[in-house]
Amino acid sequence: MYAIIGGSGLAKLPGMEVQRREVTRTPYGEPSGALTYGEINGVAVVFLARHGYGHTIAPHEINYRANIWALNAIGIDGLISVASVGGITQHFAPGMLAIPEQIIDYTHGRKSSYFEGPETPVTQIDFTHPYTEALRQRLFSAIDATHQPVYFGGVYACMQGPRLETAAEINKLERDGADMVGMTGMPEAALARELELPYAALTVVANYAAGRGDSAQQISFEALNRQLAASMQRVQAIIAAFVSQGN
Repeated sequence: MYAIIGGSGLAKLPGMEVQRREVTRTPYGEPSGALTYGEINGVAVVFLARHGYGHTIAPHEINYRANIWALNAIGIDGLISVASVGGITQHFAPGMLAIPEQIIDYTHGRKSSYFEGPETPVTQIDFTHPYTEALRQRLFSAIDATHQPVYFGGVYACMQGPRLETAAEINKLERDGADMVGMTGMPEAALARELELPYAALTVVANYAAGRGDSAQQISFEALNRQLAASMQRVQAIIAAFVSQGN
């Protein structure tokens, strides 16, 4: 059974036949919401809304440790993160889907590890490749089966939020090698790696980042939300194809 974490625009999973919701508690507090169990085309799946089911939890306030711990504890085979991003470089125009291969972390103050505390041994993880390649490939195959355009690769810059970035910050991110910018990719990916939980991301470009394209002067939230709503209909088909592979 695979798990899906939904970000902005995906507070529920359309097409999922809900069977039950389960409130869980972890050693790290409560997750963003109840785990929603159900089926898509007869295949078991579990869903969690990263920002809460009413979209009330800001990126810097998410209990990432509780979310990842709760999902790992139920014995899932892997985790797909769905997140909206701003496009920085030319391949990442609004409406594009991407399966990033790298992350740059610009966040601060977030609880970012399970290995902490006075009696916990210092533990380091290899994070050279932050996403699980086999899961990335499976996700790409699902997108290919739905005939959706996708960019297989790219560098995700994770900012603190909740504000959007300045044009100068976006210029800096591009110089650093980033292709897209979001606010929730870290520490989520690192926590999954600490638990040896297979993890990959599907990002949806909702808008041009600040200072780029039609966001040159300011970002239109109306256009952003419209693009996000349209893209999430495509994401629904991709998730259905993904969980049905091999079944």
